[in-house]
Amino acid sequence: GKDNVSLILGDNIFYFPALKQVIKDSINTTGATIFAYHVSHPSRYGVVEINNENKILSIEEKPTRPKSNYAIPGFYFFDNDVIKYAKNVQPSKRGELEITDVIKCYLTDNKLDVIKMDKGTAWLDTGTVTSLMEAGQFVQVLEKRQGLKVGCVEEQAYLMNYINRQQLEKL
Repeated sequence: GKDNVSLILGDNIFYFPALKQVIKDSINTTGATIFAYHVSHPSRYGVVEINNENKILSIEEKPTRPKSNYAIPGFYFFDNDVIKYAKNVQPSKRGELEITDVIKCYLTDNKLDVIKMDKGTAWLDTGTVTSLMEAGQFVQVLEKRQGLKVGCVEEQAYLMNYINRQQLEKL
């Protein structure tokens, strides 16, 4: 249709208090919004280079010499133009369709915003056995200490009035 799109990669887990507000602020965006997360080894990810005014200078996919330590996590907001951009993406040298190429279309058209994830944010990429185990331990510790669920889609659907109490209890 003509709706905006949010994309979260299936092997990514996010934990940050401002998530609900970020979604509200970004879901009806014009253009696209990506996130930037400071990492030690950026060459494993798509990398965004940002200046002091939060302006995006460049985006690279898994660069051998990254221009910054800001990885682009697998969480994006796009307006409906994402459909036309995605249709024109060609396979990369690795033979894959890269989400980075779609994001670069927005950058070229000057329709791309970036939000730096603060230090209270956890982004867990569970693409390896070790990182999946670490993510499980992180969630286990939080749930045990707080007595609350982490990443409970049903709870969020209830809090946002998408389902009622009876539907929540059934789920």
